[in-house]
Amino acid sequence: MSHRSRLLSIAVGSLLSLSAALASTAYAQGLDLSPEQKDRVRAEKVDGAVKLISPNYKFVTAGKFTVASVPGSLPFAVYGNDTETPVGGEPDIAQLVADSLGLELEIIPVAWADWPLGIASGKFDAVIHNVTVTELRKEKLDFSTYRHDLLGFYVANDSKIKDISKPEDVAGLRVIVGASTNQEQILVRWNEANVAKGLKPVEIQYYDDVTVQDLALQAGRADAYLGPNAISAFKAGQGNKTRLVGTFSGGWPETAEIAVATKKGAGLADAITFSLNAQIKNGNYGKALARWNLSAEAITESRTNPQGLPKS
Repeated sequence: MSHRSRLLSIAVGSLLSLSAALASTAYAQGLDLSPEQKDRVRAEKVDGAVKLISPNYKFVTAGKFTVASVPGSLPFAVYGNDTETPVGGEPDIAQLVADSLGLELEIIPVAWADWPLGIASGKFDAVIHNVTVTELRKEKLDFSTYRHDLLGFYVANDSKIKDISKPEDVAGLRVIVGASTNQEQILVRWNEANVAKGLKPVEIQYYDDVTVQDLALQAGRADAYLGPNAISAFKAGQGNKTRLVGTFSGGWPETAEIAVATKKGAGLADAITFSLNAQIKNGNYGKALARWNLSAEAITESRTNPQGLPKS
C-alpha cells in the first residue's frame, strides 16, 4: 500500500470513526442483545463435573461461577443494550459451564490487559474470552479447551476466488491484514516463501478503519481479507456480503486452541473440561456455537492443558 493510499485510508477512517465504534453492533442488528438472553442455550447440572471440583477450592462468591469477559466485538462479547451486561458467544459458553457446575453465572467485564492479574489475584474464577493455549501461559494457568483457534480468508461474494488453502494460493493477490498481528506475520512468511519460488508477491494492504476495510473488499480494491475467523464468520453470517474461502490454525504451522483459563493448580480445570465434554455430547455446545456462527471452530473433545503454542 502506497504512502498516499495509507494517508487516504486514515483520513476516511477519521470521518467514519463513529461507524467503526459501532461496528460490533451494526452487523448484529436483529440479534438478541438484551441482558436477559432468553435464547441462550442452558444446561442441567452435571454431577460428574461437580465431583471433580477440588474440595480446597473456594469460589470467589459462594454459589457463583465468576468469569471475566472482554466486551469489544461480536461474536465474542459486547455490552448488551443495557450497556452493562456482556453478551455474546463467550458468555454463552460460560453459561453452559456454570450450569454444569450447578452455579449461578456472574460475568465481570474487564480490559484484555487486566485478566491475567485478575486470575492471579482471585478476582474471578476463570476467564472465558478467546484465550489461546500457550506454553508460556501454562506456567501460571490451567486450560480447558472449547474452540479451535482459526484464521480465515474472506472474499467478496462475487469474487472468482474459490479456495485459499496454501501459501501459493495468495501469490499475486491483494490481501488485507491487520498490522502487528499474528496473521500479518504468517502472511509475510508465506509471501517470502512464494517470492523465493519465483511466484508473484502479495500486495499487503492495511486499513485503520474496519468500515473502510470492508468497502475496499466490496469495491474490488482488495482481493481477500485475512483475520480471526470467528469475527469474520459472524459478520458474514449477518449479511456482510463476504464468504469464507479458507481457514488454518491461528498458530500456523502449529495447532492453536482456545480455552477456559483458570489459576494454575486451583483445582477447577478438570471439572470444567468434564462440563464442556458433557455439553459437547448432549448437543448444547453445538447449539451455542451455531447461535454465533462459530460452528467451523467446534471441537469434538475438550482437553485439559494440551500442548500449547511454543514459547517464542
